[in-house]
Amino acid sequence: MKRAILYLLLWLAAIAGLIALDLRNGFPQWLDPFRIWVISGAMGVLGGILYCLRAVYLSVAVRRDWDDRWLYWYFLRPFASLISGFLACLFLKAGLIALGSTPGEGSPVIGFYALAAIAGLNVDRFVAKIEDVAQATWGIKLSRAARGDFRPYREDDPREERKGE
Repeated sequence: MKRAILYLLLWLAAIAGLIALDLRNGFPQWLDPFRIWVISGAMGVLGGILYCLRAVYLSVAVRRDWDDRWLYWYFLRPFASLISGFLACLFLKAGLIALGSTPGEGSPVIGFYALAAIAGLNVDRFVAKIEDVAQATWGIKLSRAARGDFRPYREDDPREERKGE
């Protein structure tokens, strides 16, 4: 448990440093063209860290059912949230997801960051939403996870239909 908390706090410190650098206009000039991507990823990680810290709190203090088998989840979740933050930015830039709010001062960039944080906070639902967009836009079949099929895949299982996945 202590390893997970320390790991998450180190991620939080790194993200806080990056955001502080951005707020002070301290981004290196060569990185400026990628600023929205970097901060969107950072906001995704921030959302994921919030989710993980809440999970630690609930497992340790509320339910008292901490299990070290979940450590892999705690260590990998910030990376999944980082990728979700990037994907949120990508889908917004591509116009495949639209923000439904009234624009205000600075709202386009803030909207990107807000969606990235939400995507990092709830990776599973964000991936399901992206799959819905892909299915509606391109007719791509939903994955087994999106269909709620969490059975482990076995190649020798004749029930497995591999076409289109």
